[in-house]
Amino acid sequence: MKALESIGLSALRRIDPETAHGLALKALNMGLGPRTGPVTSARLKTDFAGLRLSNPVGLAAGFDKNATALHALAKTGFGFLEVGAATPRPQPGNPKPRLFRLVEDQAAINRFGFNNDGMKAIAGRLANRPKGAVIGLNLGANKDSRDKAADFATVLGRCGGAVDFATVNVSSPNTEKLRDLQGKAALSALLEGVMSARDALQVPVPVFLKIAPDLSQGELEDVAEVADNSGVAGIIATNTTLSRDGLKGRDKAEAGGLSGQPLFEKSTRVLAQLSGLTDLPIIGVGGVGSAAQAYEKIRAGASAVQLYTALVYGGVSLASEIATGLDALLARDGFETVAEAVGSGRSRWT
Repeated sequence: MKALESIGLSALRRIDPETAHGLALKALNMGLGPRTGPVTSARLKTDFAGLRLSNPVGLAAGFDKNATALHALAKTGFGFLEVGAATPRPQPGNPKPRLFRLVEDQAAINRFGFNNDGMKAIAGRLANRPKGAVIGLNLGANKDSRDKAADFATVLGRCGGAVDFATVNVSSPNTEKLRDLQGKAALSALLEGVMSARDALQVPVPVFLKIAPDLSQGELEDVAEVADNSGVAGIIATNTTLSRDGLKGRDKAEAGGLSGQPLFEKSTRVLAQLSGLTDLPIIGVGGVGSAAQAYEKIRAGASAVQLYTALVYGGVSLASEIATGLDALLARDGFETVAEAVGSGRSRWT
């Protein structure tokens, strides 16, 4: 399967990135991806914000924006999946081209702009989700919305009954003024509305907050304070960055959010700083492409990790490889559980 995947990845990298991504989702739905199921062990089993994970390696939002490949993805090695972002109304997103590979940097730049089928269509697919999988939804706002903060609560109210967690995404750089909602007052008001919508669900789900990697120390302190006081269950650190430091790829100057290997150190430093500001559990995202990098995120303070861009270069089988490798690293260092390793190496990043 790995050899076939490598051939497929090589072929996909010869065509337009967004077209290739769509073909990859179709291939998964045709049964052409790994079907091993989630990797697990006594060491890898993780409790995170009330969620029971078979392993702490998750799929980040954006890979399956419209929840069209849930059944196929649930058969891969991921311990949990996050789909979306979903907005109240369908929207096409920004003009194409809007996704760029930076092969030399093992990175990508995107400016999708929350393109998705809208919450009604996505809710219908979530209603037929695979049993046993842990699935979350990334909440977004419509670009032309007069009240972007209210959009998050609207999507949660419509889709919250069909997911295991929801993520408030105020950190995408590709929707105008969205990151302004990370300010202390705006974020407090937004989360108050989201939590009210959450409390109205028959089975309230944990709500996570996804932040940008480009926040100052003071802004991080404000985010931590608001998160602690709002009732959110955890923080996802981080989304893509606007930084372009040290890039080599020909498309490095394209507008949008940068993800992949160049984000690893920046995002890991932010999560380490954040873990010193709050006791809330953190999901580490940004540049995770190996078991060693997943382990480093955990040692920096993350209780779980997510990946996306690395799949462009390593394929979906990377999830199983990372989970298996992480299990070996935990065993090597004498940790009986993931929880024991969380934050054990934070001082390196602060």
